[in-house]
Amino acid sequence: MYRLTIHTSFAAAHCLINYQGDCENLHGHNWRVEVSVTARELDKAGLGIDFKVLKQETNGLLRTLDHKYLNELEPFKEISPSSENISRYLYHELSRRLNDGNVTVESITVWESDNAAATYYE
Repeated sequence: MYRLTIHTSFAAAHCLINYQGDCENLHGHNWRVEVSVTARELDKAGLGIDFKVLKQETNGLLRTLDHKYLNELEPFKEISPSSENISRYLYHELSRRLNDGNVTVESITVWESDNAAATYYE
């Protein structure tokens, strides 16, 4: 089994729902995203998945979040756009795009600061 990981980022604003404190107010982050996938086999080029493909799929998804107010986006209209919920959303969306029997999304980690991150995996 192989694990492949990329790091990327996006910038967005949000406010936490049902939260008592400063983060219930509108604020933003330069979010960092770590995507890890596993691959059982390598292709003829010796790759589990081309990093270029992994980056394209991830960055394409992140463009839908970049420079947006997350609370107004469909995935977060009913739930708080917390790091935890963002990581779960990205996990499910990337799994739908990438999982093919050989490659499987393993985990998504979303960093809202240098010192705070949430990881979602199944």
